[in-house]
Amino acid sequence: MAAPTTAGGPVRPGPPAAKRKSLTGTRMTIAAGFLLPALALLGALVVYPIGYSVYRSFFDRSGSGFAGFDNYMEMFTDDTIFTAVRNNAVWVLVAPAVATALGLIFAVLTERVRWGTAFKLIVFMPMAISMLAAGIIFRLVYEQDPERGVANAVWVGVHDTFAESAGFPRARPLPAHPLKAGGDGSYVTKEPVSAASGASGVSLPLVGVAPAKMPSDARPARKAAPAEGRITGTAWLDFTRGGGGSPNVIDAQELGLKGLEIEAVRDGEVVASARAGADGVFSLPASAEGAVLRLPAENFREPYNGVNWLGPTLVTPAIIGSYVWMWAGFAMVLIAAGLASVPRELLEAARIDGANEWQVFRRVTVPLLAPVLAVVLVTLMINVLKIFDLVYIIAPGSAQDDANVLALQLYRSSFGTDTHLGVGSAIAVLLLVLVIPVMLFNIRRMRREGRR
Repeated sequence: MAAPTTAGGPVRPGPPAAKRKSLTGTRMTIAAGFLLPALALLGALVVYPIGYSVYRSFFDRSGSGFAGFDNYMEMFTDDTIFTAVRNNAVWVLVAPAVATALGLIFAVLTERVRWGTAFKLIVFMPMAISMLAAGIIFRLVYEQDPERGVANAVWVGVHDTFAESAGFPRARPLPAHPLKAGGDGSYVTKEPVSAASGASGVSLPLVGVAPAKMPSDARPARKAAPAEGRITGTAWLDFTRGGGGSPNVIDAQELGLKGLEIEAVRDGEVVASARAGADGVFSLPASAEGAVLRLPAENFREPYNGVNWLGPTLVTPAIIGSYVWMWAGFAMVLIAAGLASVPRELLEAARIDGANEWQVFRRVTVPLLAPVLAVVLVTLMINVLKIFDLVYIIAPGSAQDDANVLALQLYRSSFGTDTHLGVGSAIAVLLLVLVIPVMLFNIRRMRREGRR
C-alpha cells in the first residue's frame, strides 16, 4: 500500500504514543517521576490528615464506638463551643475589615509626605514580632493596674483630667477617735458640734493613708484657732512616721488632710460645708451650730482603676485590637504597592473635572484598588479563622471561655484536661469547611485576573 501523501509530499508518521512528549518537550513519565515525591509528601502531610480527621470526627471519645453526627451536634449545643463559633464570626467580620481599612488609610495618607517611608516602616515593624511575643506584650498593655498597664494608665489619666478623684481612699478613724461609721461609706462625729467645742476646735483625726499618698503640698497640721460665730476644727492624718505620737493629738510630724470635704448635717440635711486647708484647718458658718459633722463617702472611695480590658465583656475586642496592631502594616504595604501602580493621569483627570479629594478617593482610588483590597481582605480572613496564639496568651483563665475561638477550642478539646478527640476532629473539619468558600473565592478571583 502506498504511503499517504499530501500536496506538499508524503506524510511522515508521528512517534508512538508511548514516546510522545508534552508541550514543553518533557516525557510524561519523567515529569511524573519528578512530581511523585511532591505528591507523596502532599498526600502524607495534607490529604491523609484531612481524611483521617473527617473519619475520626464520627467516633466517640475513646475512638472505639461510632458516634455518627453526635460530635457535630455537640458543637452547636455546648455553650463553650458555641461561644467559640460566635467569636470566630466576630473575628472574621471585624478584624480583617478594620486592618484593611487602616492599611488603606495609612497607604493613601502617607503617599505624599516625605516621612511616609519611615511611618510605613514603623507601622510594619510589628509584623516582625511573633504572635507569642505580641500576646505577651498586650497582656502587659491590658493589665488592670494603671501603674503597670499602658492602656489603663492612659485611660485613668484622661478620666482624672475630667473627673476629680477621691483624695483619701481607705482612710478611716480608729475606734477611740471622735468619729463613727455613717453607714454609707461616710463618717460622722459622735456628738453634735458647737462653737463652745473648745479652744482647739473640732478634732477629725484619720488613719489609713500612706504618707506617700498624701497631697504633695500638705503641711504639718495645726490646731484651729477659735473664731467668733464659726465652727472651726482640724482634720489630719493621725500617724507619725517611725512610730510614736499620741492618738487624737496633733503631733509635730503629722500632716493636714488638705482638700478633705466636711459637711454639717442637721435632720438629714446638709446645712453647711467646707474643705480642709493644707494644714488641715477648716471653718464652718454659724448655721452648723448643733449639727453633726459628716465626712462624705466621696472622700474615701477607691480611685478610678480604669477599664477591665480582659474582662468577659471587652476581652474579644481587646484581642482584636492587638491583632490589628500586628497586621495593619501588612495590609498597608500591599495596598501601597497597588497604589503605586494606579495611573496618575486618572486621578489628575478626576481633579480637573472638579472632584474633591474625598470624591477622588471614593470613586477613583478605591475602585482601582479593589483587586488589591480583595487580596488583603481574603488573606486576613483565612488568617483569623485559625487565630490561636493571641487568644491563648492574652485572655486570662477567668475570661478564656468568653474569648474562646475555634482554633483554641480545637486545642482544648484535643489536648486539654477533658480530652475528646471526636469533638476536636469535628471542630477541625468545621474550620476546613469555613476556609473552603474563602479559598474558592480567591481562586476564582485569581483566574479572572489572569484572563484579563
